Amino acid sequence: MFLVDSHCHLDGLDYQSLHKNVDDVLKKAAAREVKFCLAVATTLEGYQSMRQLVGERNDVAFSCGVHPLHQDKAYSIDALRNLAAEQGVVAMGETGLDYFYTPETKQQQQTSFRYHIQVGRELKKPVIVHTRDARADTLAILQEEQVMDCGGVLHCFTEDKATAAALLDMGFYISFSGILTFRNAEDLRDVARYVPLDRLLIETDSPYLAPVPHRGKENQPAMVRDIAEYMAVLKGVSLEQLATATTRNFSHLFGVSLPEQ
Repeated sequence: MFLVDSHCHLDGLDYQSLHKNVDDVLKKAAAREVKFCLAVATTLEGYQSMRQLVGERNDVAFSCGVHPLHQDKAYSIDALRNLAAEQGVVAMGETGLDYFYTPETKQQQQTSFRYHIQVGRELKKPVIVHTRDARADTLAILQEEQVMDCGGVLHCFTEDKATAAALLDMGFYISFSGILTFRNAEDLRDVARYVPLDRLLIETDSPYLAPVPHRGKENQPAMVRDIAEYMAVLKGVSLEQLATATTRNFSHLFGVSLPEQ
């Protein structure tokens, strides 16, 4: 069996008391059949330092981008393009819109979001999208910037079924995190049942959002196994079928060659 953590922040884990180093994190993950990770950046400087931390490996790929909550420092589309073109970068982001925490940067967020899609189309790399309290603008910008040319994923999905349907119509993938296992997430579970198996991804978003039964602890890539087990029950398939489907989806979206079992 081969599971993928399609979205984690390897530079955010606790290397002081929980993990010796990145090797240790990936070893713990592989012990639970989680054999590949996408390490997601939230700033351009963070992308560069994360590459130094992680190094060159055959079980980690990278994204490059600026999170909507990190609009305090201006950057150029040329800088984004140059870094995103580096070998080993398979995606743009995470990008998107977050009006919940910083509505005052709405304009900067929208400009940044458009930059990521434009570069994604140029480089033929999909976008990893974060959205919170910004459903209408997120969908509108994806359409206006013709995201269908490069594709993408709405990560850590917490929206409704109508939003999922709109994204699926654009050819998007939808990724579910440990939130799926939370006691009060029945509406989200309904969406997970609705999304076709060939459009699903699973992620930890570690170090955040540890799934049941690890609530309150630091999340890590190994815990994508718990999300996979939960999702398999929701979808009425075996864990092996869920692993094969989500690994195939990851490979197809990000252009990464991986075994499906």
